Amino acid sequence: MTGDVAAPSVPEAPDVRDRVAELRQIRTENGKGISQRATDNQRAKGKLTVDERLALLFDKGTFSEIEPLRRHRATGFGLERQRPYTDGVVTGWGLVHGRTVFAYAHDFRIFGGSLGESHAEKIHKIMDMAETAGAPLVSLSDGAGARIQEGVMALAGYGGIFRRNVAASGVIPQISVILGPCAGGAAYSPALTDFVFMVRGMSQMYITGPDVVKAVTGESVSHEELGGAATHARMSGVASFVHDTEAECLEEVRYLLSLLPANNRERPPVVPTDDPAERRGEALLDLVPADPRRSYDMRAVIEEIADHGEFFEVHAQWAGNILCGFVRLAGQTVGLVANQPNSFAGVLDSRASEKAANFIEFCDAFNIPLVTLVDVPGFLPGKDQEQNGIIRHGAKLLYAYCNATVPRISVILRKAYGGAYIVMDSRSIGTDLAFAWPINEVAVMGAEGAANVIFRREIAASDDPEATRARVVREYKAELMHPYYAAERGLVDDVIDPAETRSVLIRSLAMLRAKKAHLPERKHGTTPV
Repeated sequence: MTGDVAAPSVPEAPDVRDRVAELRQIRTENGKGISQRATDNQRAKGKLTVDERLALLFDKGTFSEIEPLRRHRATGFGLERQRPYTDGVVTGWGLVHGRTVFAYAHDFRIFGGSLGESHAEKIHKIMDMAETAGAPLVSLSDGAGARIQEGVMALAGYGGIFRRNVAASGVIPQISVILGPCAGGAAYSPALTDFVFMVRGMSQMYITGPDVVKAVTGESVSHEELGGAATHARMSGVASFVHDTEAECLEEVRYLLSLLPANNRERPPVVPTDDPAERRGEALLDLVPADPRRSYDMRAVIEEIADHGEFFEVHAQWAGNILCGFVRLAGQTVGLVANQPNSFAGVLDSRASEKAANFIEFCDAFNIPLVTLVDVPGFLPGKDQEQNGIIRHGAKLLYAYCNATVPRISVILRKAYGGAYIVMDSRSIGTDLAFAWPINEVAVMGAEGAANVIFRREIAASDDPEATRARVVREYKAELMHPYYAAERGLVDDVIDPAETRSVLIRSLAMLRAKKAHLPERKHGTTPV
């Protein structure tokens, strides 16, 4: 007689609550595979963690991470035993001042923030999403470059990033924030973006590090000297903005984003302001000396004109003879370019031309009107300038202005001489409106130089050359350089009271807001390089 046979036991399937508990466990208690030691090392360097950085960048509680459970699939060199979640980069989106922004942030605590195949694929995805959504992209860079253990797949990952940087150029604003090392191929992505932020004593960017430089050239150089924030802010021009702390830096990134449109199909945001549009700037009558040989700080002029005196300057430490940055006029974002008389008398040179051209092209790409304040004695003469390509760089500035279809207004404050006058958005190259103050001097060159050329023989033959020179200078000024000479010939639209500059600009920008301009049909122009 056979007895009953017990049915084999079947493991009970976990219910949803079990799976949710498992998910929570993964996401907490070092779920991302980050050791306390790695976090302690990050803090010992005075650096924030990736989560802290993202919390400072985005409005509180708005960041949504994607692919937090992504892990690499590489093998060899022990990688198969180290598969932390995120693979060293956090990607996602959130709100900045209530507007959608995408971001990716390297986590130096995981593989030194180095880029491998999965790491790169996460970045590719968030870049594609940003472009598709038409929203700005911010990268927080703190990585050791390519993940050597993964070989050429890491290099291919960089190629995908570069291609997307270029595809998004002029489509969405791209901002790079360097918060640690950024070496080798990694340095090219920030260079392809619109703005680069760096932090003193923390950020480094270079193609080849100090050890390679030493091995190849025999030159000993520190990380800071080779690629620190000061180097890129003052010498190379790579850094658009430099700050003392990460918190200050990220707050300024937020402010910049508040000035910019989300993409190239939108206009920049207009914010309410209690600074009256018709406010007179009486201080302008004293800020700018009538004597063209005396210097002054153009920043003071800009601050007198702008809403609440706020001027967000780009490349403040590089090519100081020209100023570029953003202001608001009646709440509207405006790109401002101005000669700086207290730096090399405000002349144009190679660096100044390149700096202004890049800024103009950005503003034009993102529908930001341009205002140009002119006080320029000419291009900087000299062998070094000619050999360093002043013609090429000056042509780039000229090209940028001529190619710009956004509303453009120029104001000649004082002197505007020679080819530099033409290049600084003169009427002849397409500015929509040109105004001048009653102390303006528009001419081929300064009166003294012109008189020395035109009346050279008369001065040389005179019994009193100095008296003759003074007389012909006065005659030249009276004939060709009086304040209304350009207005009489239609080269400026009006001569205005300096105190009314703000109100004139605001009324003019309001009229030009609906401007429609079209370039000839073409694939693209060939910008001078």
